[in-house]
Amino acid sequence: MDLDARGVFAGRTWGRQLRLVAAASWLPNAALALALSSEVLLFPAPPAHHCRPDPALLPPELRSLAGPALLNASLPRLPPPARDWSPCLLLRYPGPGPEPNGTRPCTRGWDFARPAAGLLRTPITQWNLVCGDRWKVPLEHMSYFLGWLLGCMTLGSACDRFGRQATFVTSLALATVLGSGVALAISYPMLLSLRLLYGATLAGAFLSLYVARLELCDPEHRLLFSMVAGLFFDAGTILLPGLAAVCQDWRLLQGLVTLILGLVLFFWGFLSMFPESPRWLVATQQPGRAKEILWQLAGANLKCEDSTSESATLAAELDGLSEGEALPQYHSILEVFSTQLVWRNILILAFTTLLGNGIRYDFTQNLAPSLPHFYLPCFLLAGLEAAASFLLILMALCCGRRASLLLWTVLTSLASLLLLSLAQYLPVWMVVFLSGLGLLASQAMSVLSVFFASEILPTTIRGAGLGLIMAAGFLGQVATPIMSMSNTRSFFLHHVVFASFAVLSMLCILLLPESQARNLPESLEDAESRWSSPLFMPHWRHPQDQHVPLLLPSCKQTHYGQQQSSCLAVPSQRTGGQWHPPAGAHLAREFQVTQESRYAGTMGGHLQ
Repeated sequence: MDLDARGVFAGRTWGRQLRLVAAASWLPNAALALALSSEVLLFPAPPAHHCRPDPALLPPELRSLAGPALLNASLPRLPPPARDWSPCLLLRYPGPGPEPNGTRPCTRGWDFARPAAGLLRTPITQWNLVCGDRWKVPLEHMSYFLGWLLGCMTLGSACDRFGRQATFVTSLALATVLGSGVALAISYPMLLSLRLLYGATLAGAFLSLYVARLELCDPEHRLLFSMVAGLFFDAGTILLPGLAAVCQDWRLLQGLVTLILGLVLFFWGFLSMFPESPRWLVATQQPGRAKEILWQLAGANLKCEDSTSESATLAAELDGLSEGEALPQYHSILEVFSTQLVWRNILILAFTTLLGNGIRYDFTQNLAPSLPHFYLPCFLLAGLEAAASFLLILMALCCGRRASLLLWTVLTSLASLLLLSLAQYLPVWMVVFLSGLGLLASQAMSVLSVFFASEILPTTIRGAGLGLIMAAGFLGQVATPIMSMSNTRSFFLHHVVFASFAVLSMLCILLLPESQARNLPESLEDAESRWSSPLFMPHWRHPQDQHVPLLLPSCKQTHYGQQQSSCLAVPSQRTGGQWHPPAGAHLAREFQVTQESRYAGTMGGHLQ
């Protein structure tokens, strides 16, 4: 049964039920954005700080000092031109004399200045994650991203085994429990471990919601559905600083975000708000459940004027699904190693997603000196993500997925190479412009790579395959805390490596098949039959015809793991005792005759 050809998902039957399902798939993105983006506010750059004075370490005649005099007697100054207090040292007095002869580490903790923006109390100020313990902050960043990576890989496979709706609800329930634990953490190791698991469950909820939303759309509205959901995610990111200004404390902010996740779980736990993907049910041989959900959607969406013909046809096909009820058939992501094209597509799109997320660090480092305000970088990044979503809607519909991805990759490479070679010679406004362009292009590149992968992966392993590709993107984001731990000494090497990756990815993208206006593949055999097509398809060619006329797919695979014996010879076809040339053979013959005539003309010219 071709679900895309039925009126259940078609735009002309866009009724109340599908509008409700669409809203149900968009609104949780704002709540997930609050949870996933809170890392920037919980663990920002530490505010100005210095050691808390310890009068017991001072000579007896200085112990009665207070205020600025006590600070002058207890803290050394930084060398010029910065004449501030030393953030990590105290003055050491060897004897009863009033003159110090050295320095020593802090003994009573630190005093922190009031931050100009953001939270007043963070885990950094609560557990004194500065000076000797400053390395624990990037460690938390890496563990949080590692949780995202593990969540995508493990819960992506759970999507293919237990269903999209079940995985989403389970992940959201676990995220609510773990979020409460994070807000009540009593030590930093406890916070570190809970944040890792919390990130894993949030990534699983985001992934399962993404896959379910895509599978409820027809080919014409898949891109629009996904990009509008991205706009809701950006809206949640923009709202987060406002919540931080209200809460002022990291525990209150974490508790408020967890409460919002609990409300989403309460309303979205019902099947009517977020049904199971009927496409996945059909692909895994569960026709009974698929029939119930499809009939529920179709009964609410079919219009009155179509009810006689459409309802009768759909009822017959849904009844046919229930015939021959068998055990569900699940598939593993390991089956892609038996294919020739699917694993290659996964590898290419994972590479582009890794590049789009990893190279963002280089652009933000060039942009950071021009954005001193705390909230401005947050709003700028969210605004660039929203702009990328709008541009993807326009460009991917006009040029196709592959051509759009290639264009954004070219822009990313160009901006990266120019900044790498000419940053010290360019004016400030040009550096800012190239950095903003690079951020916009890299964001569009990573978003389109994930969406492109969701369209060419088969339904049976879409969750696990998309989880691997998203995990590659999170792996690219780990570059930021790693570079923070090395104090940016390897920034140039990082920039060179990712700029080289950007150039290499432009060649790999040409091997991908076009997915615009095509039905989603249901099995590995369907996905394996998607061959690469010309970069810019002519308007007279149907989007389903993906083959170049002179490169005929004469070796079509009967199974995704096996090929026919020869790819060079085009077999003849006989019907009723008569020979019929294969489709496109006359084009190949015309090309051969043209080449022979050109060769003969060239040789004749030489002989004369």
